[in-house]
Amino acid sequence: MKPPRMFVTGTDTHVGKTEVSCALLELFARAGLRPAAFKPYESGGNSDSRRLWEASGRSLPLEQVNVHRFRPAVAPGVAAARAGLQPSWAETLRGFHRFDGRALVVEGAGGLFVPLDEHREVMDLVVSLELPVVLVARAGLGTLNHVALSLEALAARRIPVFAVVLVQSGKTKDASVRDNPAWLMRRHRLPVLGPVPWTPNAVRRRKAFMCALSPLVDALLLRAPARRSLRGR
Repeated sequence: MKPPRMFVTGTDTHVGKTEVSCALLELFARAGLRPAAFKPYESGGNSDSRRLWEASGRSLPLEQVNVHRFRPAVAPGVAAARAGLQPSWAETLRGFHRFDGRALVVEGAGGLFVPLDEHREVMDLVVSLELPVVLVARAGLGTLNHVALSLEALAARRIPVFAVVLVQSGKTKDASVRDNPAWLMRRHRLPVLGPVPWTPNAVRRRKAFMCALSPLVDALLLRAPARRSLRGR
């Protein structure tokens, strides 16, 4: 069986991509795999890359997890342009191929059309790496539209999608949260996981992410029929 590999992207920034990625890495590790993490582009420091590095067991240097890093908290392509830089696409692809043969979680930056340099966006990276996608979305009003737009863009490029993961990003109550999973499953015929509930307790939140994502990992490891078991959640 080939090791599981996927690209985690979002409908927006700060929707929970890193928490989803960390949970996937920890679940793969618990299953006896040696997962690797790859976040080739990060702006605003390297806190997300460091969390991924820790979740993957620190088995490789942090520099291999994150190839391009920018100080301003703006889109990577915008940050690079401000600094007069052109991030090397060849270096990005070389970094990816260092993980050949390993279970892998690749995390993007923001949403699918965030610029990575003057010529490429996150979508171009997804297409180049040829990995199935896990789409993370904020659970709440607007979710149906944002998810539909992202899925339509992925379908246009024939990118397979493993699942949609809904995440509550705050304690504010939103009347739409309870209806979103069923509507998304009916409209898109895809597994929908979550919503992962909001809690300020980091330990409880981590457990909630792992609980929400365990059906996907079980399916990928052939412990359950993927589509049927996930849709029934």
